[in-house]
Amino acid sequence: MGKTKQGVIGGFSGIVGNVIGASWKGIAYMRIRPVSVANPKTDLQLDQRMRFTVALRFLQSLAQFLKIGFRNYAVRMTPFNNAMSYNLLNAIQGAYPNYTINYANALVTRGNLSPALNPAVTSTVAGTVVFTWDDNSDEADASPLDKSLLVVYNPEKNQAVYFNGLTDRAELTQSVTVPNSFTGDQVHCYLGFITVDGKLLSNSRYAGAVTVA
Repeated sequence: MGKTKQGVIGGFSGIVGNVIGASWKGIAYMRIRPVSVANPKTDLQLDQRMRFTVALRFLQSLAQFLKIGFRNYAVRMTPFNNAMSYNLLNAIQGAYPNYTINYANALVTRGNLSPALNPAVTSTVAGTVVFTWDDNSDEADASPLDKSLLVVYNPEKNQAVYFNGLTDRAELTQSVTVPNSFTGDQVHCYLGFITVDGKLLSNSRYAGAVTVA
């Protein structure tokens, strides 16, 4: 049975006929009850589920980081859901059922701040990954004091490590320590920036893949 909350033209909760009423973050909405489907595993549904599974595996390891990286796009959805939406559309490659992440196209931070210029990574010291980038602190809204947002993702372990605000844009390099278990594995690395006041973020840039020494 459905219950009205704001009169006959307001929101309601529950089920009335084939209409379901509910609310999310204080926003009332209604949707039609799904019709029973004889075969819920159509080719399109299987394709969509596989894409979703591949994107989810990648992003789950970054769930806490994405609360920062996508927070400015959390409009009527969580930062994680916005990251899912973006990467499903832009970072899935291949054909069913062999979908993979196109790491160069993925974003782990999103925003309008000037992004990193020519980021790159190396690893010559055991357990260490070194990020480098060029100085573009005089571009548009960039500042020498913008703080780095660094991600190292290990697909073999499905594990990510991330580092917030370790260095300034103007310093042009940052060395980070990764888990010992990463040794010998190829990792994918990302660099973004956030302003000192935390209000603006850049799109992340793919710094490349490197095998951890």
